[in-house]
Amino acid sequence: MRALVPIRAIRLSLALATGWAAVGSGQTAATRPIPAGKAAEGSLRFDGRANVGDFTGTTTTLSGEMSGGPDLSAVRGWVESPVATLKTGKDRRDRDLLKSMEADKYPTLRFDLDNVVAERAGDSVPVRLKGRLTIHGLVRPVEVPGSVVLSADHARVRSDFPLNLKDYKIGGLSKMMGMLRMYEDIKVHVDVSFRFSEK
Repeated sequence: MRALVPIRAIRLSLALATGWAAVGSGQTAATRPIPAGKAAEGSLRFDGRANVGDFTGTTTTLSGEMSGGPDLSAVRGWVESPVATLKTGKDRRDRDLLKSMEADKYPTLRFDLDNVVAERAGDSVPVRLKGRLTIHGLVRPVEVPGSVVLSADHARVRSDFPLNLKDYKIGGLSKMMGMLRMYEDIKVHVDVSFRFSEK
């Protein structure tokens, strides 16, 4: 499989968001101060394909933090998830997944956010999330599309992006002498809410 993104990761991506400004101040998500926060809830999902049918792997076990900053571009953070918590709905497939991911040796999916680029202003903001994705013990620079929705007490970050498992040297995709095969291209979906720290 191609990396799961995110991530103790990829509902992942991570870290953005903004404080609350006075009504009429003219500040937007991209320009107003951002409080620090911690991941409160979320999910990481991937859509996989195999010659015997498509399937989805999901986990809601996530942790993460985001820094504050004078504006959105200054926010940094991380999100991660244990590989062993990914479930596909079939025990045997789950075991094959853990074996292919070498979860005992590389137990964590993680995304580290290095930069946020807002594509327009507003409280619901399309962004580009730049950072590093760690899967199967390998760290790769990535830039993925996403969105940030802000409320008074939290920021919700979502991202959907393609991933190739071979980029992270994940093998064992063929079983039974090739009769069962998972394709290396997957689609990753990350959805994480960061609750702002109390002041």
